[in-house]
Amino acid sequence: MTVQLEDLQIRTLGECRHTSPFSAWLADKQTTPHFVHEDDRVMLDDTTSIISANTAEALPSFECAGPRKKIYFDPARTTVGIVSCGGLCPGINNVIRGVVQELTVHYRVRRILGFRNGLKGLTAKYRDDTMDLTQSNFQDITRSGGTILGSSRGDQDADEMVDTLIARKIDILFVIGGDGSIRAAMRLVSAITQRGLDIAVVAIPKTIDNDLPYTDQSFGFQSAFERATDFIEAVTTEAAAHENGVGIVKLMGRHSGFIACYAALANHGADMVLIPEVPFELEGPDGLLAKVEHHLLTRGHVVIVVAEGAGQELLPAAGDADGNGATDASGNQRLGDIGQFLSDRVSSHLTRIGLKPALRYVDPSYSIRSVTANAYDSVYCLRLAHAAVHAAMAGRTETVVVRWRRRFVHVPMPLITSHRNRVDPDGDLWMSVLEATNQPETLARQCEPGSTTATLTETSGVNAP
Repeated sequence: MTVQLEDLQIRTLGECRHTSPFSAWLADKQTTPHFVHEDDRVMLDDTTSIISANTAEALPSFECAGPRKKIYFDPARTTVGIVSCGGLCPGINNVIRGVVQELTVHYRVRRILGFRNGLKGLTAKYRDDTMDLTQSNFQDITRSGGTILGSSRGDQDADEMVDTLIARKIDILFVIGGDGSIRAAMRLVSAITQRGLDIAVVAIPKTIDNDLPYTDQSFGFQSAFERATDFIEAVTTEAAAHENGVGIVKLMGRHSGFIACYAALANHGADMVLIPEVPFELEGPDGLLAKVEHHLLTRGHVVIVVAEGAGQELLPAAGDADGNGATDASGNQRLGDIGQFLSDRVSSHLTRIGLKPALRYVDPSYSIRSVTANAYDSVYCLRLAHAAVHAAMAGRTETVVVRWRRRFVHVPMPLITSHRNRVDPDGDLWMSVLEATNQPETLARQCEPGSTTATLTETSGVNAP
């Protein structure tokens, strides 16, 4: 996808006329390696070959995040709403606390409403079931995982949600959620625009899989793969302690295998890592079953780390035994259980050839999603929250705040939902996984020309190990 400067322009509600509480702080600041002035921009690309190939008069660049000297909203007359959507992720409460703290302490916003249970809370049935967020009731929420506001999945009507914003006199709505939630926010912005309303919608992107593009890393990702290493270590200990020990750990990663890759690199116990971006063979002399057999005969045990979206082409069609459809409430494709599938096939194969396994299969997904943010993510969430508040108070809308190349910037919602961030099979992250595990390249099938796996982007790792 070729991105031009016009694709990176941020929507604003209008001219900023109110003096910001940060105006005195910013009076003498200049652009430095540690501060980007509001009129400066952050380059999209940092590779000379890509920059040289761009023939546009103005190179693609992001608007920097941070406080402005002038703001759009009058804080004394501003009412703010916050909603958290989708699956749980470490750090959501940290983001909520950061937003409330910044609005209350620095901007002196008088009322902040928390809508309960995701965008469902913006429907007519639930719009009055809100939580007033103040310094007194959010101070200790970062000690708990999950979200104090609750969450949900689903496709709510945009006009009905706008009716709620009007009824509750909301001027700014912060949406904490992933690509599905951001797409819902875009529909909300469209409905707001059609009615000619002055309501800003700003998103703080949340995806435990780290699969949103144009961001160095998603919040909660480091906490997630850190926790995942504990399960890999436990399964490795079990496998090594038994004759023909086989350990299988299934981790999050519907479309992107970042958690599986990073957790395997951090732990050193994994012998094979299976991710959605790299297809693999099950049968044959170079297939997975043959490699498992080889490990047992030469080392006595084997540990496999598999992302939930890996190997789906080997499984039956989507849907489940209860008659549920091929997609969930958010429109995501239902996945087959690749972990249980591999457990059954590996066990059958090894039993058939006389190597009856002691197999341990662990799926710790919900245990990982619900943990509190580690120190790194706690800081990251707070800084994202501050950037989101600054953006919204300055009248930015249909905007996501992210960190890109160590700078906090604004990204248009349509751009960040345009494709997924995925592990590049030709990139240095996957190469490190192969080097660390001694996993043979022949385990992977060759990508077909023109397939999605052959043209992946890997933006994760700019600020990662």
